[in-house]
Amino acid sequence: MSTAEIFAAIRAGDLDAVTALLDGSPLLASAKNESGVSTVLMSIYTGRQEIRDLLLARGAALVLSDAAALGNLERVKQIVESDPASARSFSPDGFPVVALAAVFGHLDVARYLAEHGADVNAAATNGSGYNALTGAVASGHTETVLWLLKTGADPNYRYGPGYSPLLTAAANGHLEIVKILLNHGADSRATSNDGKSSLALASERNHPAIIDYLRGLPD
Repeated sequence: MSTAEIFAAIRAGDLDAVTALLDGSPLLASAKNESGVSTVLMSIYTGRQEIRDLLLARGAALVLSDAAALGNLERVKQIVESDPASARSFSPDGFPVVALAAVFGHLDVARYLAEHGADVNAAATNGSGYNALTGAVASGHTETVLWLLKTGADPNYRYGPGYSPLLTAAANGHLEIVKILLNHGADSRATSNDGKSSLALASERNHPAIIDYLRGLPD
C-alpha cells in the first residue's frame, strides 16, 4: 500500500493510476496524507472529479471536512448529530468546515453547520486566513455570499496580503458580488498591503464591467 503514490496520482489527475492502486489496495480509498487530508478532500481541492467519484464508489470513508466539501448534507448531519461540537471544527489542514462548504458552493451545508454552532467568521488556522466569506467570494458563489453577509459575516475582513472580500471580488471579476458587498457595508476605499484599490485590481485583471461600476460610485 502506497499512500504517497495515490496522492501523487490524484494531484496528477491520473485516473488509471488511482484505479490500479485501489485495485491492489482497496483501503487506499480512505488514506490520508501527512497533513491528515483524505484522498477525497485532495481530489476536491485539485478539481479531479472523476477521481473523486471513483474514490466514493470504492467506499472512501467520509469525515466531516470531506462531507462538507462534497456537499453531502446527509453525511454532515450524521456526523454533527453524533458530535454536535464538530460543527465548529476545522479540517486537518486548518480550514473551518463551514468555510469548506462555502468555498465549494454548498449553501445548504453551510447553513446547517451555522445553525448548529459554526462561526461563519472563523478563520483558517493554517496561516492563509481564509474564512467562509473569502472562500465564497473567491469562488463566485453569489447566493452563498449574500447569505453569509446576512448571517453576520464581516464584509471588511482582512487576510493574506491585506485583501478584503471586496478586493478579491473585484480582482476575480465578480460584479454581482462586488455590488452585494458594497450594499452590506464593504469599504470601497480599502486597499491591499501594497496599496492597490478594488478599481486598480479590476483594471489589472481587465474586468471592464467592474471598472465602470466602481468609477460610477459616489465619492
